[in-house]
Amino acid sequence: MISSIARYYDDRHRRQAQGQAKAKAEGRYKGRPEDADRNGAIARMLATKQSWSTIQAATGCSRATIAKIAKRAA
Repeated sequence: MISSIARYYDDRHRRQAQGQAKAKAEGRYKGRPEDADRNGAIARMLATKQSWSTIQAATGCSRATIAKIAKRAA
C-alpha cells in the first residue's frame, strides 16, 4: 500500500517537472520576477564594502541572494 502511494507521488513529481520543462521551452514559464530595487540596493551596499550580515539585516534577504548579486557584480 505504502509503495503504491510512493510511486504515485514519484510519478506526479516527474510529470510536473516535465510540464515545467515544456512550458520553459515554450517561453510560458518564467518564474518569479526579480526585485530590481532591492537587488540594486544590495549591489550598492556591496560596492561600499558593507558586511553581508549588515546587508541581510537591512534588506531582509537571504545570504544566497547576496551571494548571487555579489557573483553577478564580480
